Formats: sequence, structure tokens, C-alpha cells
Amino acid sequence: MKILNLYSGIGGNRKLWGNEHEVTAVEFDENIAAVYKDLFPNDNVVVGDAHQYLLDHFKEFDFIWASPPCQTHSSFRQNIGVRFRGVQPVYPDMKLYQEIIFLQYNFEGKWVVENVNPYYTPLIKPNIELDRHKFWCNFDIEKAEFVRPKLRAAQIPQLQEAYGYDLSEYKLPNKRQVLRNCVLPEVGKHILESSL
Repeated sequence: MKILNLYSGIGGNRKLWGNEHEVTAVEFDENIAAVYKDLFPNDNVVVGDAHQYLLDHFKEFDFIWASPPCQTHSSFRQNIGVRFRGVQPVYPDMKLYQEIIFLQYNFEGKWVVENVNPYYTPLIKPNIELDRHKFWCNFDIEKAEFVRPKLRAAQIPQLQEAYGYDLSEYKLPNKRQVLRNCVLPEVGKHILESSL
């Protein structure tokens, strides 16, 4: 199966997919993309704009996973950062909803879009909530429980252990945030298996 993994980060969702699929990962940050390439050397890694890549290449794939940036939707950012810590409020990044609508009406394969629990009522109702994420998709995903560390308190060693990654050899400006951005590998595996 040909899989497109958009906004791939270091590949938390990808970790347990195995190597029987042809995966193309798109990541904007070249340093993070380099880590992904080290971790998944058989994947095709594209350093670029995932939003535009989806528009230009969606017909080439059987399954698409998109994890658009979540910070502007985050309930933690809004409810703690903006209200109590002086963080500037920002517009929610509407690429999330653009991609959901685009895939609903244009993509013939299986697709899933992942994001955090937003501080507002989602503009499009998600199909399911797993772990700490909302998922929009065009196939059934069974409810499941997953074990994860407490993310707000977890530091790099605990996060590395939870995700099974060792980033000690990499010079990334914010390893903790890179790890926190990961989808739990077991969640990624559950969703891919549900799509099959």
C-alpha cells in the first residue's frame, strides 16, 4: 500500500507500521525530517509544505495520514497559556479543516486527520477520540485504551522511553516538544490496522 504521512515529525504514528508499505513522509523542518529519515531509512522523506504536497500529490496514494500543527487549536495553550501566562491569542490554523473537507470530497482512498482536543467545539465533528487526540476519517476505528506518560510533567527521558526513541545523538532545539508532538505508536498502529 502507498501511504502518505503528512506533518510526519519523527514518526510517532509511523513507528509500528512495519516495512511492507511504501511510505512517503512530508515534514517542513529539515532537522526533524533528518531524524525521521534515520529512523525510517526505507521511507521517502520530503522536506516541504505538507499542505501543498497533499494538494499536488493526493492521487498517488492509497492511504493518507495528516497531523496538521495543533498549537493554535490546543485547549492547554488557550486555557492556561493565554488566560494565565500572558501568551498572545492567535487565530486557529484552518488548514486542519481545509484538509478534512478536501479529503472528504476528493480522495478515493482511506484517510485520517489527527489533532488535539481543541479549546472550542470542533467545526467538523470528529469520528472518534483516542488517547488525547481527535480523529476525522472515512473508515471505522474501534475505541481502544492506551497507556501513556503524563505529558505535561514528562521530561525527555520519560518521553523517549514511552515512544521508544533515543534522540540523544541529535541536535534538535526542542526535543521535548518534538516528542510531545508524537502520536503514540500504538495508536498509529491501531488506526492503520483499522483502515485495512
